[in-house]
Amino acid sequence: MMKNITLGQYYPVDSLVHRLDPRIKIILTIAMIAAVFMVHSLLGYGLVLLFVWLCARWSNVPFSMLMKGLKSLRFILILTFLLNLLFSSEGAPLVHWGWLNITTGGLSRAVHYSLRLCFLVVGTSLLTLTTSPIMLSDGIELLLRPLRVIHFPAHELAMMMSIALRFIPTLLEETDKIMKAQMARGADFETGNLIARAKAMVPLLVPLFVSAFRRAGDLAMAMESRCYHGGEGRTRLRVLRITRNDWLACGVMALLIAAIVLEGVLVGLLPPMF
Repeated sequence: MMKNITLGQYYPVDSLVHRLDPRIKIILTIAMIAAVFMVHSLLGYGLVLLFVWLCARWSNVPFSMLMKGLKSLRFILILTFLLNLLFSSEGAPLVHWGWLNITTGGLSRAVHYSLRLCFLVVGTSLLTLTTSPIMLSDGIELLLRPLRVIHFPAHELAMMMSIALRFIPTLLEETDKIMKAQMARGADFETGNLIARAKAMVPLLVPLFVSAFRRAGDLAMAMESRCYHGGEGRTRLRVLRITRNDWLACGVMALLIAAIVLEGVLVGLLPPMF
């Protein structure tokens, strides 16, 4: 399960998407999320899926690696699907047996929100897989720099976000080591129902929190010993510049949003999703 989490991991290869400006990639990710919320039919989700597949091809990131990130969320996806399917009374009835009442509106809502959650996870995973933590931190800081006029701590916020993303794979690796150590001592994390598995995970929390606080303390001490004082007077090894490829990527995103808007206009008179 721990190996299926791709959020926060970086896939170090050379590709067109990796070379894009991190500011542009952050903006495009936000635009993609907005586009997903604008979709109201399966055709629109097909357009988003085509866009994600093209991004995976252009980034040299295996498409299966993006899909692997959904495995760790399968419980949330199944729960989201069932809750929307069983507790929505909109539309014509499909199945009615005792307390079980499934309607076309409930099925439409279940598919709609499940697909939306999948694309949100895949889109953010694609951002972190193609952007190193340092570049992501620089991109967030530069995007938030205009807020410094109101004394907004742009650099500090960007640093905290990048450190949090960087620590995700580290803590996952630490959790995997603790689980293997306890399994060697007879702990069982695989058998039993959901409640039993949840109780079996409780002994992992104490050593994991101790390790997290120890790493945070070591990082703070290392930054302090190097006289780190925030972004004042800080220089960068790589100066970010927007190139022609960045504008082309913005154009592709604009085409996707235009296609989704056009698709919404064309199917606006039809029931959602069907």
